[in-house]
Amino acid sequence: MIKIPTKVLLVDDEKDFVEMLSLRLQEAGEKVSAAYSGRECLETLEKTRIDVVILDIKMPGMDGIETLREIRKRYPLIEVIMLTGHGSTETAVEGMKLGAFDYLLKPADFEDLDAKLEAARKRKDEHEERIRKAEASFLLRKSGDI
Repeated sequence: MIKIPTKVLLVDDEKDFVEMLSLRLQEAGEKVSAAYSGRECLETLEKTRIDVVILDIKMPGMDGIETLREIRKRYPLIEVIMLTGHGSTETAVEGMKLGAFDYLLKPADFEDLDAKLEAARKRKDEHEERIRKAEASFLLRKSGDI
């Protein structure tokens, strides 16, 4: 079976972490872009088609929660997986309430991340398919064929 790469945007202010995780994700067959701040994340989303954002919560400037709010507002179909340190699971839960797909504790187990990434991509694909079906149904009704 051919694996279709997930277009992932990895957002974290720790450059070494981003580089290491990007390499692992690329080795797993994903297409990875990187951003090192919330602002850079939003700029990248304006220019690049992304399926799933992996977003650190604790970043200087625009933190992950604020970035998540903007992603939800501007790009409601993009799924977001939050990354959090051990002491901030309450913030991750807040992210879930704001529409994040899921969260992982840092350092994240790669197999857990890979499974969540696959599930997030599947949910995004299902949302897009429902929208396509609704649009097709609307066009058929409008044309009088239904």
